[in-house]
Amino acid sequence: MDVKCPICDRIDDIDYNSPLAKKLRNRRKHLYLCTECSERIAKNTEARHRSGDFKLYEEKYEDDPYLS
Repeated sequence: MDVKCPICDRIDDIDYNSPLAKKLRNRRKHLYLCTECSERIAKNTEARHRSGDFKLYEEKYEDDPYLS
């Protein structure tokens, strides 16, 4: 199965029966990232975690008195 990385436009060949190929076939919103792009993104994310500039925003839920 040929897959294309959307970041670097590299085309790779993965086994058609692999779990990754099945995930990509059945869930169209999942993207394939090549190993170089995946490692680069992971490294940059870890660097932001260490620097303290990384913030995770949680959804704000309003307490509804009628549902509790």
